[in-house]
Amino acid sequence: MSDPDHKVLEMYGAWGTKKMYGKESLGVIRSSVLIDPNGIISKVWPKAKSSGHAQEVLEMVRQLS
Repeated sequence: MSDPDHKVLEMYGAWGTKKMYGKESLGVIRSSVLIDPNGIISKVWPKAKSSGHAQEVLEMVRQLS
């Protein structure tokens, strides 16, 4: 694991309580963050769904280029 203490995950809001089948647990919250070459956050998808998400991110990258 590259972030065993969850410091970076917590900074991005990607670690916390999540629910699955009515049960709460701590873990990685699926999300995406687009960071520009200057280190500025350009877009956040807090509840990224796998279906169509890659295309949505690619379109946003193209808009920012």
